[in-house]
Amino acid sequence: MKARSTSRAMRSFSFVALPAAVAALVHPASHLARAGRRAVVPSAVNLEEDAGGLKYVALTHPSGASAKVFLYGADVTSYVDADGTEWIAVRPDAKMDGSKPISGGLSHCFPQFGPGEIQQHGFARNVDWAIADMGETSATFELTPNKYTREIWDKPFACQFKVALGPSSLDTTLTVVNTGRGESFDFQAALHSYLDVSSIGAVKIAGSFEGSSYLDKMADPPATCTEARKEITIAEEYDRVYMGVNDPVLKDSGKKKLLKIVNSEGYADTVLWNPYGNDAMGYEKFVCVESVKYDPVPLAAGETWSGVMSLVPEPL
Repeated sequence: MKARSTSRAMRSFSFVALPAAVAALVHPASHLARAGRRAVVPSAVNLEEDAGGLKYVALTHPSGASAKVFLYGADVTSYVDADGTEWIAVRPDAKMDGSKPISGGLSHCFPQFGPGEIQQHGFARNVDWAIADMGETSATFELTPNKYTREIWDKPFACQFKVALGPSSLDTTLTVVNTGRGESFDFQAALHSYLDVSSIGAVKIAGSFEGSSYLDKMADPPATCTEARKEITIAEEYDRVYMGVNDPVLKDSGKKKLLKIVNSEGYADTVLWNPYGNDAMGYEKFVCVESVKYDPVPLAAGETWSGVMSLVPEPL
C-alpha cells in the first residue's frame, strides 16, 4: 500500500525557502505537477521522473560522481563514483511503480527493523518523502506522520534524510525527532544497503568481525554465535546480525576496488544478507551490507537521534 507523506516543516530544524520547482513537488497542485516530465533546478541537482512514474532527484558532482534518490522511500538507488564505478544495486525483480518497496538501493527500515509489532521493516520505505531542501550537490528529504503512518504507528515523529555527493564519497544523514510534548517512543533504524558487486564470489567483507557476536537468522531456530573469521565470504544463503560491528569494508577483486561503509554516528551494528542461489533476485551481483541500530532507541519528547553513514570507494 502506498501513501503520501504530508509536508509540514519539522520543528527542530530551520529550512531555507524552497525553489519554486521543488515547492511544486511538495505541493502537487502547483505548476510543476502540471508541467512536463522533467524540471531542472539550479546547480547540479535535477528533478526527474522514471518510466514507472516515480519521481527522483539526480545529483551530479564536478568530479563526475553521480547519485539518484527516489522520493518513494527516499531510496538512493545509484551511486557512481568519480571513476565511473557503480556501487549501489537494484534487484532485477524490483517493482519500480510504487506498488511495493523498491528492492534495492539504500532502503530505509523505520521505525522497525525486521519483523515485529508492525509490518516488516516499518513503513518509511513504502511512502513518498517530501523534498525539504536542495544544495549544490545535495538533497534533503523529510517524512512526517500522515493518515497511513498513523494507522500503523501513531507516534509524534519527524524524519529527515540528507544525501550529499562529494568528490570521493556519498554521505548520508538520517535524523529522527520526537516532535511530541510529553510522549516518548522507541524505534529501530537501518539502511538496508544493496551494494553492487562484480560477482558474489569476488567479494570479501572486512572489519571488526573476528570475535564478535552475531545472530544467525538462517538457523532454525535463530542462534547467537561467535564469528571466528577476520573477513567474511558468502557461499550460502546469508542473514546475520553482527552486534557492535559498524566498520565493514567491502573488497571486490573483480572491480579492483574496496568500499568503506563508514558509520560515524548512530548505526552500531551490521547486517550481512544475500539470497544465495536465487537467480530471480540476482544474488550474484549484490550483497547487502546494512547499517543498523538494532537495539531500540528510546527517544523522549524534543530529543533527536542521528544515523550518519558514508560510502567511500578506494583502490583495492
